[in-house]
Amino acid sequence: MHTLPLADIDALFLDAGNTLVGMDLALVCQRLAAHGIAAEPADVERAEAGARPALSRLLARGRSSEDRDTFVFHIRNAIAALPSVAARGEGGDAADAELDRIAHAVAHELKDAGTRRLWSRVLPGVPEALAALHAAGVRLAVVSNSDGSIEAGMAAVGLRAYLDAVFDSRVVGFEKPDARIFTAALAQIGTKPERTAHLGDLHAVDVVGARGAGVHGVLVDPFDDWRDDACPRTRSTAELARALLDTRGAAR
Repeated sequence: MHTLPLADIDALFLDAGNTLVGMDLALVCQRLAAHGIAAEPADVERAEAGARPALSRLLARGRSSEDRDTFVFHIRNAIAALPSVAARGEGGDAADAELDRIAHAVAHELKDAGTRRLWSRVLPGVPEALAALHAAGVRLAVVSNSDGSIEAGMAAVGLRAYLDAVFDSRVVGFEKPDARIFTAALAQIGTKPERTAHLGDLHAVDVVGARGAGVHGVLVDPFDDWRDDACPRTRSTAELARALLDTRGAAR
């Protein structure tokens, strides 16, 4: 975190998915099993994280993160990386077509379950991190690409009380990396961009978008998958919170 001026940060913007909450891994494993793919929750978690750089490259070409085809692309890459699938060593048009079919079905089934159901797993240490940041006077806001359900979702998992505001792209009318969703958040929260950091899981959306508004972009990288994108990185929201609080404490 040495490239992030922690001592200057008064406000923290946070993506929702893969930053505060993760996918319901049991639900994902259930849907995979229905299509003949055995997977453990830890394997799904690892494969999904490893597929994020490829998703970021797709989004950098202008694809919306909220398109169903974008989610199908991501789920396909994650499925391909699962140990049970990679061990098959299958190739060729028939195997690719079958993987495409499964990915399409699983992605649509997960989407149809609803955002609040799919993204309902509070990530480790998040409630404690938000509570500590809130108590320390750090302004907190979710800035997320979503379908209008993020505020209710944050309330459902018990995180809304720690947040000063929630900015959902469907509600705001601008989708990251459009800098206008960040400038709207800055205006409402009342913070300066140079004293604000944004944490998210996709470089092309979160880091690029934040930088476009003059905000410090920080990437969630739990398994060191992001090798080519120069920006501050952290393994989790909890890790960033500890670093920020330690810096604030040392400055007193």
